[in-house]
Amino acid sequence: MASLNVGNLGEYLREQRRQAQLSLRQLADAAGVSNPYLSQIERGLRKPSADILQQLAKALRISAETLYVQAGILDERDRDEVETRAVILADPSINERQKQVLLQIYESFRKENALDAPEAADVAVIPVIPEVPDVPEVPDVPA
Repeated sequence: MASLNVGNLGEYLREQRRQAQLSLRQLADAAGVSNPYLSQIERGLRKPSADILQQLAKALRISAETLYVQAGILDERDRDEVETRAVILADPSINERQKQVLLQIYESFRKENALDAPEAADVAVIPVIPEVPDVPEVPDVPA
């Protein structure tokens, strides 16, 4: 497991809190953590557990995976999927039901493509070189 990237996590949390138009105290109350503890997380002085990150994500209405990536808990290669989900969940122009439907469609496409991928990987592509027909030799004609 990667080490926690606490500084970037704190900056990211602060930015998400500001985008959600929440005070430090409001987010702390919504997440069930103390105001000083949240302040320390935002300043990069504390390393929150995965459970605390999940509580913060729920209060911010973003995916917990997004915070796990920021904290270095989740592998970087999963970042695209996490960011896609986070963008969908954070979009204020669509309601919760629409967000869930979009996430279900997104997941079904990912599963479908994952099922197709092993088949493609198992098939070796061998180039076909056409045979050149034998051409009879033409004798030299004296001039």
